[in-house]
Amino acid sequence: MPDFNHLIQEDRVHRDLYTDENIFKEEMRKIFGAVWVYLAHESQIPENDDYIMSKLGLRPIIVTRDSGGTLRALYNRCTHRGATVCRKEQGSTKAFACPYHGWTFLNSGKLSGVPWPEGYADDFSDAKFNLAQVPRVQSYRGFIFGTLNLDAPSLEDYLGPARTPVDQWLDRHPGGKVAISNANRLKFSGNWKLAYDNSADGYHVIFSHRSLLAMENRLLTEDEKGMAFYKDKPDEAPMYVQYFGNGHHFKDKRPNIENRPGALWEIEGPHPGMEGYEEDLRARLGDKADRVLDIASSEPVNINIFPNLLILGNHIQVLQPVSMTETDTTWYGTAVIDEDNELEGAVDDVNAIRMRTQEGFPNFGEVDDLMNFEQIQEGLAAEEDEWVYMHRGLGVEGRITTDENGVITGPATDEVFMREYMKEYKRLMLSEPELKIEREVT
Repeated sequence: MPDFNHLIQEDRVHRDLYTDENIFKEEMRKIFGAVWVYLAHESQIPENDDYIMSKLGLRPIIVTRDSGGTLRALYNRCTHRGATVCRKEQGSTKAFACPYHGWTFLNSGKLSGVPWPEGYADDFSDAKFNLAQVPRVQSYRGFIFGTLNLDAPSLEDYLGPARTPVDQWLDRHPGGKVAISNANRLKFSGNWKLAYDNSADGYHVIFSHRSLLAMENRLLTEDEKGMAFYKDKPDEAPMYVQYFGNGHHFKDKRPNIENRPGALWEIEGPHPGMEGYEEDLRARLGDKADRVLDIASSEPVNINIFPNLLILGNHIQVLQPVSMTETDTTWYGTAVIDEDNELEGAVDDVNAIRMRTQEGFPNFGEVDDLMNFEQIQEGLAAEEDEWVYMHRGLGVEGRITTDENGVITGPATDEVFMREYMKEYKRLMLSEPELKIEREVT
């Protein structure tokens, strides 16, 4: 067992966390098996018999709303010889048939048919032949999580104070909910933690995303669009970062922007067709158009739920480890659902604009980050240079505060969130969770 007390210190972590195969293998058990991991969104499986493929660490999973409406996370692995029983990304079905030998399972996981069963001396009503499934699957306001750890806290307790920014992010939308739409699918040749290290990092923006800032402000004489509030003295800006516990953290950039209708839309960078939509909405809605246009705009927050769910702007980003040095990063757009017509018939216009506002960062910003992650992974091959520093803000008097609920707050450019989540990472890696699967179907 690696000495995590040595590998994770107050101001730095060892390169082995990103380069050691044994550590990666342990992460798949002690983190991606033992904590609540984001699997899917309820809007992706809205009806009974709907399903979508996912992963729990490296474990292939089918997230399904079974014929009785129960949310389940089935192992995508036939109990006969181990072949995947589902090979289509998403769909609707009452049963899954293994293409290898034809064993068939209901979408509850229960074995329903074996070809020529007289060739076996088994009782196929035995639960051992049912698909394995994740024993605990819960949803928080549409976000579906699962864990193999029967001793894990409830999902709400696991999320803890992070529920507040998640609630705020959802409640700005009509009905307090969104639907997942199409995704930008990217990958990088690097360890998954490099993306999580970066997820609330306000220190890199003005350097790494210089071309994005230039693009957002290319039609202006002075920078004022998008993330332009990073360009002067971001250390002194009113935005901040918070650490909530359990590895979750939050960067709130909203204090940089005036708190009034229309302020979000005013800083939205140029997108094809936006002027026409704005002109039409203002003509139809008058003074109400500002609020509607704000909903079409990106919310300036980064909400990070350990280990793999990142909410930023109007996106839901999901991190998926593939190997120690390969990670999928999928950016799902979100659409507004306006069942009570709060937007007075403008929901299609809002979603059309959101489609454009959601194209910018994955295509022009995330690629900057992925290049950084790959270059870090390459740099960490220098094994004699052992340490990665995360000490910005550490020891600077008055810079970081902790409130009565244990929430830690610092400037958005500080690395306090990295240091704190690494403490939780160390606690998990030093633990010995008892992981269980379930086969009984009720």
